[in-house]
Amino acid sequence: MLKMKPACERCAAALPADRTGAFICSFECTFCEACAGGELAGACPNCSGVLLPRPPRAAALLERFPPQG
Repeated sequence: MLKMKPACERCAAALPADRTGAFICSFECTFCEACAGGELAGACPNCSGVLLPRPPRAAALLERFPPQG
């Protein structure tokens, strides 16, 4: 299960788990759309992995499976 980190690791922008706009690599490093598509150019600065859109978690499941930071 994805950790659904609540903020961008680069700029600390909020990344709610029930919304789109977060990008992750295979190690679940998490970045906002502005950082991922901007200076990072789609590559994770931690592991050099590809940053892909993180799927949102259904709002009905957030209480049972909350984001982890």
